[in-house]
Amino acid sequence: MRLPPALPILAFALLAAPSAAAQNVRILIASSAALSVNTAPSTALSTSTTRWNIGVRGGKLTLGGQDTGSEVLSLPPNAGGTLEVAGHRYRGGLTVRAVGSGVQAINVVDIEDYLRGVVPAEMPPLWPQAAVRAQAIIARTYAAARINPAAPYDLCATTQCQVYGGVAKEHPLSDAAVLSTRAEVVSSGGKLADTYFSADSGGYTASSLEAWGRDISYLRAQPDPASPSAQKPWVIVSALGTVQEVAARYGVRLGKLSALSVSKASTSGRVMELNLVGELGSKILAGANAGGFLRSLGAKSSKVRLSVDSAALTLTGSGSGHGVGLSQWGARGMAQSGKSDLALLDFYYPGASVSVLTESQADAPGPQLGPTLPLSVAARRGFGPALMASAAEQLHSDHLGAPAFSPFDLANLASPPLFPMSLPADL
Repeated sequence: MRLPPALPILAFALLAAPSAAAQNVRILIASSAALSVNTAPSTALSTSTTRWNIGVRGGKLTLGGQDTGSEVLSLPPNAGGTLEVAGHRYRGGLTVRAVGSGVQAINVVDIEDYLRGVVPAEMPPLWPQAAVRAQAIIARTYAAARINPAAPYDLCATTQCQVYGGVAKEHPLSDAAVLSTRAEVVSSGGKLADTYFSADSGGYTASSLEAWGRDISYLRAQPDPASPSAQKPWVIVSALGTVQEVAARYGVRLGKLSALSVSKASTSGRVMELNLVGELGSKILAGANAGGFLRSLGAKSSKVRLSVDSAALTLTGSGSGHGVGLSQWGARGMAQSGKSDLALLDFYYPGASVSVLTESQADAPGPQLGPTLPLSVAARRGFGPALMASAAEQLHSDHLGAPAFSPFDLANLASPPLFPMSLPADL
């Protein structure tokens, strides 16, 4: 491996640091009264002995209609293969749990393989690679921060967590972004950062304080000129009758509305309070209620201007989503102008650092942080701590004749009974 100038000197400082490590995550991928599982490593190898229907009877799991006597079954990963759950293919292994009268399927997979099914579901893989790499790093950070060995699973597969599409969503370009940023995460104060992101900031990011009342130093309100909707606002027109119906759902019943205005806005221009006036008086909607009211009318974000006439309310706004942290469209614009993934992260999470995930310690279960650099430094140098750690490992091997570190697996799961790759017909 050819090292950037001065990197060998920096790398020697990391020789005693732990290496980047494998880390499993557990994702709830299906939950229903019964599930179909195909244990063949590929669809082409599927047979009647690899397809199973899993259900629940008497609080215990059934396999092919037969009692297993267990509430939990586990299937280890197929070497180099995949498995199918409810018609979708996934890498890694599977844990199945009986929960009440239903079945939960939990994909147990290396975090890097998990990201192969997440990153292209959250950002188009054909976008500039710097933006896709930044998305990979924040998606890895989000997942690692939610690993909890005490919980039955760490993440869901929907927009409530991160969209995870399994093998079907994988794409060579997003795979490359995941591989080139392997083990890199955003951190702050020695802990994994809150890497919130939204589709489009509308030209000005929101702070965590204005959005959720939590003052997080690296989630600031700041101009974001690369986000395109600042120049292309959206417009929604809603009949006053519809506005009154929506207002009633938020406890505002003022009869026929005559005026609606923004009575308080945040630094980023997002609505904090709305003043509604009707024939029966006036009322203020604030905070989450104000945002929810606007979304119920079809607003893409709370960065809006309002105007009312005798028949309708017009909302003119910019952005899409809460606006906190990375703006995906803004990241695209910055990447198109030549900015690196580390520069994007430094812009959207100012004051944070980039770290490498390393092995957990006996007294600290879950992912730990290893080599770390401030994002501002990493962006200026053009490389992060993962490359430095890799260089340290190579130099150690070159000079001492032995690998510096050993790979390991952080899966801290219990060991429930395995259900086999294929079962005898008389089970």
